[in-house]
Amino acid sequence: MLKSSNKTDVNTTELVITVDAATFENAVEQEFQRQRKNIQIKGFRKGKAPRKLVEKEYGEGAFYEGAINSLLGPEIDAAVAETNLILVDRPNVEVTSIDKENGVELKVVCVTKPEIEISDYKGIKAPKEVKDITDDDIDKQIEIIRKKNARIVSVEDRPAQMDDEVVIDFEGFFGDEAFEGGKGEDHPLKLGSGQFIPGFEDQIVGHNIGDEFDVVVTFPEDYHMADYAGKEATFKTKVKAISYEELPEINDDLIKDATEFDTVDEYRADIRTKLEEAAVQQADSAYENAILNALIEKVDAPIPNCMYEQRIDSLIRAFDQQLQQQGMNLKMYCQYTGMDEDSLRDTYRDRAEGEVKLRLALEKIADLENIEISEEEINNGLSEIAAANNVDVETVKRFIPLGEYTADMRVQKAVELVKENAVVDNSAKAEEKAE
Repeated sequence: MLKSSNKTDVNTTELVITVDAATFENAVEQEFQRQRKNIQIKGFRKGKAPRKLVEKEYGEGAFYEGAINSLLGPEIDAAVAETNLILVDRPNVEVTSIDKENGVELKVVCVTKPEIEISDYKGIKAPKEVKDITDDDIDKQIEIIRKKNARIVSVEDRPAQMDDEVVIDFEGFFGDEAFEGGKGEDHPLKLGSGQFIPGFEDQIVGHNIGDEFDVVVTFPEDYHMADYAGKEATFKTKVKAISYEELPEINDDLIKDATEFDTVDEYRADIRTKLEEAAVQQADSAYENAILNALIEKVDAPIPNCMYEQRIDSLIRAFDQQLQQQGMNLKMYCQYTGMDEDSLRDTYRDRAEGEVKLRLALEKIADLENIEISEEEINNGLSEIAAANNVDVETVKRFIPLGEYTADMRVQKAVELVKENAVVDNSAKAEEKAE
């Protein structure tokens, strides 16, 4: 039974809940019945000792903790419902008094959903600029076809030059001592790729097949292996093969062989269409992000930190699932990147704070605009999910809480409302170009 409700701080409410003696006694008896099969008292078979004797042996409060735990959920739920509080974290419970004659009194500290104010969410100004597709953009896509159809030509009559691919043997030394990880045989290396230490690839240029020579380089000061950082090393190197990539001429024959089109002009036209469609989609996405970021900036209410931490938890769980699909896990990722749990959480903090604020803003807008979701809309949405996953709607309902699903639909409608009322404003972009 709710005795009192007092807002003690921003987003914090303290409830005092009482449990009458009869209800408490019933809970104690149920807890005794639950535990009795495991209780052994001298002179009685296991599980047969009467409760009074057990309490005399172990103390009157032997079953109080279990009894109170069984009462907490229903009593707190009833009190929260009575006060119309929306909790965002597990409440902190303190037993302030307990005895058989008077029952139990609990102090329950609740962290509640913040009440935010949101205004001027209609008419948000944001830039929207669709990229012009140029001939250079199309040429870059055609270059991909050329590279896919390139042939490798072996070279024997000239020295290696930049952009060639060479096959080399090498072994690295600090002074006269070979160092670990510095040796390779039949290693392919594209000159100019930056795969090796700065300066290494430049010193391959000009050498012929069969040449044996020293490559002298200095490891960068920020090299990932601290023992090697800043040290000068000599690599005894031998060139074993040289080749280069010969790109085909772009003509109708190549396009006919490599694509579904018959001519270069047809292929270029298709590329332009697809790039223009992608440019529109990118502009739309950037425009929506700018609108929503502006909405986030309008949220200035104090928000319980637990909401941010919970969102970080959710984001990390999703990331862990992605890693597992790639044959990794979170522990392996942290070992590879040198991160610990705190630094990993920090990488998600800004995103989590933004997403929490955005959700609160959109929920408030849905309330202000009296957005409702009809049963038909819910059923249509669930049917789409069922069809996409090749299951029936009843199966979907078992896995998707309808309350959460409906709340998500309200939020999405709020997003659409804000977007529909936003205004394209490229004035800032124009000023940047003018400068």
